Amino acid sequence: MQEITYRSDGFYDEVAASDQKNVHLIMIATKPDIIKQVPLYKELQNRGHLVLLGHTGQHYDENLSGGMLKEFGVEPDFNLNVRGAAHEVVSQIIGRLGHVIGELKERGKIVIPYVHGDTTTCMAAANAGYCHRFGAVHVEAGIRTLTPKFADFGLSDEGFDCKAWREFQMDRSNWESGSQEPFPEQFNTRCAEAATGIHLAPVELDREFMLNEGYCDDRIFVVGNSVADATHEALGRAESSTVFERHPELADGDFVRFCIHRGENCTNEKRFRAIYDAMKMMIEDGRKVLLISLFKTESALKNFGLKEEVDALNEKHDNFIYSPVWAEYVDVIAAMNKAAVVATDSGSMQEEMNVMGVPCVTLRFGSDRSESAINGGNLIAPPIDANLIKSIVEFAWDNQDMRNAPKIYGENVSSKCIDAVEEVLEKGDPFRAEEERIGL
Repeated sequence: MQEITYRSDGFYDEVAASDQKNVHLIMIATKPDIIKQVPLYKELQNRGHLVLLGHTGQHYDENLSGGMLKEFGVEPDFNLNVRGAAHEVVSQIIGRLGHVIGELKERGKIVIPYVHGDTTTCMAAANAGYCHRFGAVHVEAGIRTLTPKFADFGLSDEGFDCKAWREFQMDRSNWESGSQEPFPEQFNTRCAEAATGIHLAPVELDREFMLNEGYCDDRIFVVGNSVADATHEALGRAESSTVFERHPELADGDFVRFCIHRGENCTNEKRFRAIYDAMKMMIEDGRKVLLISLFKTESALKNFGLKEEVDALNEKHDNFIYSPVWAEYVDVIAAMNKAAVVATDSGSMQEEMNVMGVPCVTLRFGSDRSESAINGGNLIAPPIDANLIKSIVEFAWDNQDMRNAPKIYGENVSSKCIDAVEEVLEKGDPFRAEEERIGL
């Protein structure tokens, strides 16, 4: 396919020349993919496996992809260069990656796609492998959204008891399933699961979800989350970061980082305004606020008539730092390690804050990392009222109980992931024959 670009003209012949039958194909597409998949890619390389790095092109600009690939010192072996609307991207990934896998299959290779989390690439790439009867390795498998039982607690911005709200969320029985948010991520992760031969779950809660959905116990491995490896590695390089040269006002900490990029928040004016107004009140109160603005953030500011206002706030208040997303992961980690609290609708940020012991406030109605709230280091702040959000963020501000929440995402996770894959491969194919599964 002419749309695909390769590392060399002889790409397929070079792979075919290897005497290894298994091709470990690490797929990346988004910034979180790169952060969480590259540690596995390097672990496979270190163990001498035949491993390829494939990029779908879902994130393609310097800040979201290029800069981070350079930082981690990796270069994709091929790029699918997908572009377009959601349905077009899905079909392009399945078609183009299906072509790549098919070419490798014709050359006698068994392809093992490694897909991550809940991205569109995860869903479509797992599908592409499954069409060729290759089972995927699903990294960060089983992440499902749970929502606090708001009706059982009651919400009021007047005299809201944040301490009781935290204690309520720390009780697993106070959460319920059934949410389709975030979109399309909750669809993606479920679809990928059905095409998966090896499920690498971050925590026991994710294993519980998958067992309830009928997946085989002996193919589910609780290994932690590879973001822990990436975060620790970046913390080790933090002194090399130049972020405090560009933003010296962050160097002494005591700030909140806002990140609003989830589709549900950025296309719903009521939700977005609740978050924005909470942030604005904190700026005007003199709190130090960092707003990391992504494409969807900027679109929401423009669509809801707030762009001029946020620019004016940035001009007037020295305690407000309004910045586009940073290209290098080390800058993100170096700065966030000094934050008093992070207010985010991101999934990965909830994990990273647990690793670093930074209080997190999730600006959603529920979370697909609910274990981090049950664990005590994260708080749900539903985007319905600015005063409510403000009170929850200020409660979490440098909250020592939240800082001391146990670390739940592990260490040396990439090694544990590849141990699990090798254990399965010693017994057979990730795409397991039915007679093998039932023991006949």
